Amino acid sequence: MTTTGPAAAPPPGSKTGERSGGTRRRADAERSIAAIVGAATELFALDPGASMVDVARAAGVGRVTLYAHFASREDLVRQVLAGAIARSMAAIEAATTDGQAPAEAFARVMRACWSQLNQFGRLYEAAEQALPAEEVRHHHRTPMAYVRDLIREGQATGDFRGDLPADWLVATVYALLHTAAAEVAAGRLADDESGTVVEKTLLSVLAHPVR
Repeated sequence: MTTTGPAAAPPPGSKTGERSGGTRRRADAERSIAAIVGAATELFALDPGASMVDVARAAGVGRVTLYAHFASREDLVRQVLAGAIARSMAAIEAATTDGQAPAEAFARVMRACWSQLNQFGRLYEAAEQALPAEEVRHHHRTPMAYVRDLIREGQATGDFRGDLPADWLVATVYALLHTAAAEVAAGRLADDESGTVVEKTLLSVLAHPVR
């Protein structure tokens, strides 16, 4: 008669044990990283100057764990900024539909951008403080390329002004979005009306000049 008992744990050093231990370590690391990035995103949105100690405390991890995953505050800011840009792109893609006139498509995309930028507007300030300006602009390259395509389409159909270069209009859109976010953060632009202000301002910039 054969008796079946509980499976014995794999002996230390066995390949099965190593795989199991490695999987647990990766899962623990992923949880720590998610907690750190989530805490940093919330903190930087409130205080662009929040320190690594502040982030570790908010994430519930020790400084050793924090620096094991992010060697510097700059590395952490990069990760937070990349996450914010990814969420912006997801919102832009969700707002995009086929067959829209360029002005309406642009307005929908700007509303999608603004909902993210306004929510995490001070992240941009944290990024500007921690990272080179060119690197910050590089992170925004993908959403701004989407905006450039919309502007060029509008210029081709005659919906948008063609007397100014598309790249200049893109740079103007970029600057106005972040200026508006800074104004909201400073309390000089009311949060509940900021979306309408931004949309009307940007559409007026793109409109044909009155002769």
